[in-house]
Formats: sequence, structure tokens, C-alpha cells
Amino acid sequence: MSISELAYVHPDAKLGKNVVVEPFASIYADVVVAEGAWIGPNAVLMDGARIGRNSRIFPGAVIGAIPQDLKFAGEYTTAEVGEGTTIRECVTINRGTADRTKTSVGNNCLLMAYVHLAHDCIVGDNVVIANSVNLAGHVTIDDWAILEGNVAVQQFIHIGAHSFIAGASLVRKNVPPYVKAAREPLSYVGVNVVGLRRRGFADAAVTRIEDIYREIFVRNSNVDRAVQNVEQTLPPSPERGTILDFIRNSPRGIMRGLTE
Repeated sequence: MSISELAYVHPDAKLGKNVVVEPFASIYADVVVAEGAWIGPNAVLMDGARIGRNSRIFPGAVIGAIPQDLKFAGEYTTAEVGEGTTIRECVTINRGTADRTKTSVGNNCLLMAYVHLAHDCIVGDNVVIANSVNLAGHVTIDDWAILEGNVAVQQFIHIGAHSFIAGASLVRKNVPPYVKAAREPLSYVGVNVVGLRRRGFADAAVTRIEDIYREIFVRNSNVDRAVQNVEQTLPPSPERGTILDFIRNSPRGIMRGLTE
């Protein structure tokens, strides 16, 4: 363990083996930092912060500040960062509220500079969130999603696995898995073929996904009717199940299609 004499580490904080704390970092009492983590200069880990193994917290990041939510009544909550995750400069991750009791970022994620995660956001594994992205409260982002710079996400939104959202997009509706999203208002612009192939999806699986979304977003303007057509005309597959389950669990609706 290496803790700079110029850092502040509360004696009750729990730091694992081989943790490095650089000058002027601040670590509060109710903080757990797992082994191998690096806490950069001027980073602040406030009460409730939980930092996973081999994660890196860059200068100016603040993890565990209380929610910017007037309903917050001081309940015990946490802000959690998974293993091998990189939190770049000036990222802010607020604690949860009574709703989910935590804000969490999964394993092997990259949050670039000036990202903000509000209370009760849940981010999966291997997610990339580029510079200056802002997530309002209660947002869920599934594994392997990529959000380009300056994306703004409205509260209670769900972003599906392996999706890609273009820079400066405003996300007001749920974004299903495997898609690329862009334009204003946010719309389907295709399947994230490049990302899927990089992650080992077979050509047959990519073709099944394209067929499903062609029915949902290109041929139909009515999502309920499109879902029925998919069930009646396309064979069952893991991809079909994932997509239809996501849509059924999106009571606030999903983003627009090409023909709307």
C-alpha cells in the first residue's frame, strides 16, 4: 500500500493491498477500496463509496456525494465502482436513494472526463461512456453499451446491451439492445453490426437481429403490431427473446423507427 503524506484518509476507511493514494486525495470514513486500486490526486471518495479491485480513479473525480434529489432524506446508500473500471477526470457519481439504495458501475467500464451519474443509476459491465455524458436519476445501462460524448439521458431510461448512441443525442425513450441510435428525436439508424462482430456474434445471429429490427423499426410504425409480426413470422432465438422482453418491459415506450 502506498498512501501519500499529502492525502487525507480517514482511519476508519478500509483499503486493500497494493492500493495507491496520490497527494491531495480525500477518502472518507465509510469507504472501501479493494486491492490494487489507484486513487489519483484530488480525487474524493465520500461516505458510501465502494471501489473495486484494480480500478483507477483520476484527478477531480467525486464518488459518493449525496444525491441531488430533494426527496433524499439521509437514508444509507452507496456509490459502487466495479473491478478494473476507469473513472476519468472530474467524473461525479452520486449515491443512491431509497429507490435502489445504490448507484453502481460494473466491471471493466470506462467513464471519460466530466461524466455525471445521478442517483440510482445502474451501469453494467464493459460499458463505455464518453466525455460529458449526463445521466439523470434511475437510468439503467446494460452490458457493452457505448454512449458517445455529450449524450444526455432522461430519468428512468433503460439502454439495452450492445447498443451504440451517437454523440450529442437526447435520450427520452428506451433504447433496445443491439442497435445504433442517432438523430433528433432519437431514432433507430441500424444494427450495431461492427460492435456485435467485435464481441464474437456470429453472422447468423447478426442476421437474425437485423430481421427482427427490420420488422419493428422499418416495416411498422405500430410497435405492438410489429412485435406480433415478429412472433408470428420469425423463428424463436435468444436474440428474439432478448429484444421482445426488452420491449415488453418498456412501459414508457422505445425510441422511434426509421419510418415515423
